[in-house]
Order: sequence, then C-alpha cells, then structure tokens
Amino acid sequence: MMTGQKLWKRAIKSIPGGNGLLSKRPDRYAPDIWPTYYSKAKGIDIWDLDGNQYKDMAQMGIGSAILGYSDDDVNEKVSNALHDGVSTTLNCPEEVYLAEKLLELNPFAGGVKFARTGGEAMSIAVRIARAYSGRDKVAFSGYHGWCDWYLATNLSGDKLGSHLLPGLSTSGVPKGLVNTMYPFEYNNLDELNDIVKHNDIGVIVIEGARYDFPTQEFLTGINQIAKENDIVIVLDEITSGWRMTDGGVYKTFDFEPDIVVYGKAMGNGYAISSVVGKKDIMDVAQDTFISSTFWTERIGFVAGLATINKLVDNKVWKHLNYIGEMTGRSWKTIADSHNIDIHITDFKPLITFKFEYGELNSALYTLFIQEMLNYDYISSNSIYLSSSHTEDEMLKYFNVVDSVFGYIKECIDKNKVFKVLNTKVKEEGFKRLN
Repeated sequence: MMTGQKLWKRAIKSIPGGNGLLSKRPDRYAPDIWPTYYSKAKGIDIWDLDGNQYKDMAQMGIGSAILGYSDDDVNEKVSNALHDGVSTTLNCPEEVYLAEKLLELNPFAGGVKFARTGGEAMSIAVRIARAYSGRDKVAFSGYHGWCDWYLATNLSGDKLGSHLLPGLSTSGVPKGLVNTMYPFEYNNLDELNDIVKHNDIGVIVIEGARYDFPTQEFLTGINQIAKENDIVIVLDEITSGWRMTDGGVYKTFDFEPDIVVYGKAMGNGYAISSVVGKKDIMDVAQDTFISSTFWTERIGFVAGLATINKLVDNKVWKHLNYIGEMTGRSWKTIADSHNIDIHITDFKPLITFKFEYGELNSALYTLFIQEMLNYDYISSNSIYLSSSHTEDEMLKYFNVVDSVFGYIKECIDKNKVFKVLNTKVKEEGFKRLN
C-alpha cells in the first residue's frame, strides 16, 4: 500500500473527515489508489511520500497556484518577510500597500477588508451587505463556502444540491436562519425576479464564473433589480478572480457590483483573501464587529502583492485562456476520434469536460483518473490552469489522454468499466467519513 494511503487511514482516526478540505479527500478522485499526500511541489510537478513524481493536470492547489507551485518570485518576497517578522504588536505596512493595489485595480471601490480564506471573506462580505441594507434575506446563485449563512439554505431541503455540492448537512446550523437564503439558477433572471418580488431581499450574491459565464442580459438585470429595490450586490470572484483580467470577470462585462470578493489565486498558495467594495458600504464594517488576529499577519499581504504584481506584469490571464482554449479543443477532438460523448464548458482557465453517459459518469471519471495515474498524471475532468502549464507540457498530456480515452471507449463498448477499476468509484457530493 502507498505511504499516502496508509497515512490517510491514520488521518481519519484523528482528524474528522481526514483533513480540512473536502476537495482534497481521496474519495473525490480514486479513493483506493490516490497518492493523497505530497512531499514537495514545483511548477506543475508534485512528488508523493514515496518519491513518485506526477504532473498536476487537475486542481493545482484547488485553484490557488495560478503561477505554478512554489513560484520563485513570490517565495523570495515571503522569505524576506519571514526573516523580518510576520506578526507583532504593530501593523505591517503591506496591509496598506495591498489595499491600495486592490483599489487601483477595482476603480469602483473605496474600501478593503482582508481575511485569509474564501469562506471567511464571504462571511465578512455578507455581514457588511446585510448591515448596509438593513435586511437579512439573501438571494444567491452558486457555491459560496461552508459558513452558517450559506448552509442555512438547506434548512428547508437540499436546495444546494444544484449549486455544486449535493448532500450538505445543516447539522449545527441555527434553525432560526431558516428562510433567510433563496437560491436561484445562474443566468435565470426570471427566477431572481420572482424571489425579489415575494421576499424582502437585501443582498444578491453570485459567482463571477465557474464552468460557464454569465450573460450580459443576466448581469444587466441584476443591476436593475438591485437599483430598484436598494439591494447590495456581492460578487464572489474567489474561483474566477485573476483568471480573465487583472481582477474579476466582472471587468469583462458592463456590470457594477457593490462588493467583490477575492481569494484562492490571489496569493499563489499563501493564505490571503479580500473584500473590496464601495466606500459607503464598506464603511459599515465599523458598525459591526469584524476582527481577527491572523487577518493582520504579514505573509498573506506580501504574497498577495507579489502574486498580483506578477500576474499583472505578465498578463497571465491571457496564457490561461490560450491554454484553456487549446485544452478544450483537444479534449473534444480526441473524444470525437474515439466516439466518446463529452461536453466542454466555457470558462477556459478552469477548463472542464463532462462525460455524457448518465449514471455511468462517476465510474468513467474514476477510470480516467486511474489510468492517468499509470502515466504519472494527477488528473480529473477539470484543470485549474496556471502559467506553468506550458504548451509543450499540454501536448505531452494530450498524447496520454488519447491513449486513455481509447481504453475508456473499449471499456464502455465491452461493458467492463466497473470490472477494470482498481478502486471504489469517486464520490461526487458530501459524504461523512467514518
């Protein structure tokens, strides 16, 4: 048994769920053969605990390593900060420098609050938006984290099932939050209109993009609804930010949010997130208690500045979209050559293919992951692309995908998909681990 598999068995005995992030559980990939733990990483290369070297054509730190793992320029800035001290009685100046940089890149805004994770930042944003609007009810679309305000949606049924993760439990979420959250389908303006018409909505929360883009009609409609009803618009760019522009996807549309939230890629793997909003709205943060010791530590600010400066200087988003376009096109061409039915999503920096075989899909994804591991690729049906995903590396990857898709088609035709799996089928939703 691989060292990583052994350590995971130890982990689930001492850590509820085995780790702190659902997206890194082996159950989400190929449960019985997934390397699970890394010893080091550089660029798109990952080494597991047994010294095996893989290319990451999957999650890249769940979207955090936009420049590639262990970027030299970012690490140099962080290393210097470590030697100078990371947390003292006084404030570090980089908090101001990063706030000013974010305001420069988001001209609509006049204030910034920082946190270290996406979930924290979204909770801050929703708190501020509710405080400013004076209303509790939130209409939303998409995935926005683990916190009570969001999970309260499921107090009246599994309404989050169509918003990325089915089966999320409301255990521990105060029952008093029932009927404070109203989900609507992305790009469905009629559904949002109906919610606002029948409920006293104070906040609208949407994602910048995940698999597909918003339509201009959808965004224009949200702006109009918000203006007519004095609703605060919170735009969650934690997943989409920095991948299409020098900031959020919203900058590629005619759209005016009140608050934008950034995270993930903002520090290239170092923990940093931000809430960037209009001055009059953000100033309400002083009327409600929002404070935490480690929101002022130095490393996040230093990494954020170094990452953003490199992203902007090199216009990294152009590379991500070029490689994403190439990847989607190549997946489709290879799939068509083997008569495999797949769908390619629109958001190129997080390029995704989806098998179209109904209940067989999960097993097919598992088989794809299993076979790619045999070629030393950490893979899934989605790739968070980075500047380290070069054209040469992608061409080598496509050659392997060609072989694997050919084998998958053979397994489909001969009805032996489950017979050739060396692992349990991957989990698609939330599952309690015992």
